Amino acid sequence: MLSSNQFQPESSAVQSYLGILQDIITRMANNSSNCKTWCITVVSAILVVIVDKKQPSYVLIALIPVLLFFFLDTYYLALERGFRDVYNDFVQKLHNNAVTTQDLFVVRPLRDFSLYKTILKAAFSPAIAPFYGILTLTAVLAHSLIVKS
Repeated sequence: MLSSNQFQPESSAVQSYLGILQDIITRMANNSSNCKTWCITVVSAILVVIVDKKQPSYVLIALIPVLLFFFLDTYYLALERGFRDVYNDFVQKLHNNAVTTQDLFVVRPLRDFSLYKTILKAAFSPAIAPFYGILTLTAVLAHSLIVKS
């Protein structure tokens, strides 16, 4: 078994592990961004069809993708935060010369990571709540404008 003092920052195992974590974090951030892009596209298309057909009762259909993408985006942000914590914890251990073999070969959120708590926290973050709140408000305003016309 390797001792912890053999795992230096320039070690290929350490660099590979950090690279894996960075890739996971980047992928979660990209997935979150894609959720927002796809949500705007789908909701816009639905609202255009609804306005064209002058069917205000169908505006609720536009809220379905908002809700689905909200949950998916929140999930990705929660996972991203979990893996950022893993990354930061690993770097801290690296600075303290406390890295073990088990640290290098396990890629999962920390043991005290609670997906449900992190999802709830992520749902009200500035990256999530305002975006989906504005989309919901847009759909409600579209409904009001169609009804008045």
